[in-house]
Amino acid sequence: MFRQALAKQGSRLSSSQKLSRFLSTKADYTCVHVFVSVKPGTEEAFKTASLANARSSALEPGIARFDVIQQIDDPSKFVLVEVYKNDDAPAAHKETEHYNTWRETVADMMAEPRSAIKYKNIFPETAEGWDYDKDKSLE
Repeated sequence: MFRQALAKQGSRLSSSQKLSRFLSTKADYTCVHVFVSVKPGTEEAFKTASLANARSSALEPGIARFDVIQQIDDPSKFVLVEVYKNDDAPAAHKETEHYNTWRETVADMMAEPRSAIKYKNIFPETAEGWDYDKDKSLE
């Protein structure tokens, strides 16, 4: 991941200077927490659909992270933690085939409408602290 970023920094800097510059780049990300309540008995189907969506979403260029978490004391409640690299990324995400497939698949599983709250990251401050290693499997 950082090799591509290093190449974009120009050829005058040494590799260590390029790496240092990349790792210190401030990340001004939008973090969206999507709160989901599913109907009892649909938890596993929701997880399956959401994991497929998350794995594809994490590969989108505008997404730094896409996490699916489940509440411990109420397994019908989930939070999708979506971390976007720029202001255009959320809209681009909603245009993808995998998002639309997910939305249609889980529509009848919803116990109530989803809700979302948007945040700005404070820490980690840099891209390295958020981004998946795109060279590693998300299985």
